[in-house]
Amino acid sequence: MNTADERRRLKELLLEKSYRQGTFTLTSGKTSDFYIDGKQTTLDAEGGYLCGRLLFELIQNAPEKISSVGGMTLGADPLVTAVSVVSHLAGKPLPAFIVRKEAKGHGTGNYIEGKKNLEPGSSVALVEDVVTTGGTLLQVIERVENEGFTVGLVVTVVDREEGGAEVLAQAGYPLQAIFTRTELVGSTGS
Repeated sequence: MNTADERRRLKELLLEKSYRQGTFTLTSGKTSDFYIDGKQTTLDAEGGYLCGRLLFELIQNAPEKISSVGGMTLGADPLVTAVSVVSHLAGKPLPAFIVRKEAKGHGTGNYIEGKKNLEPGSSVALVEDVVTTGGTLLQVIERVENEGFTVGLVVTVVDREEGGAEVLAQAGYPLQAIFTRTELVGSTGS
């Protein structure tokens, strides 16, 4: 299956499993007439694989060398695992890491799980299933950079086109997406 076929199939899965119409309150607190529950696709065997493949391709085309992939628990958990496994199968292994919402309350007290697998000071890619305002990613970027890593790339499965890309770009982190809302469902979201 080539990249165009993989994108087409992933779009089908997202629309079938993740896209819902109605009235929803988003993480940002905004209300919306549609919702994309990314985990319904990223936790599906085929959907997870396709997300991993397509995100890995974006990471491979990054302007700088990326040495690992991570994101905020829980939305990014299946994605970082999928990208890491796909990278291993491609012979270009990228270790995965997870950023906790709260520092671990016992043991090491870390915000980052998998840190021992990362090269100190290296450039990492951050992934997210759906980006709306970019707030969660800004929090992840801050935590990752406070641990001494550089964020070289930020990628998502779906950019809702509701300001997140602009907020991230303004902070110096351009967002790349497999799909924008327009590409996935059209400009109205309905």
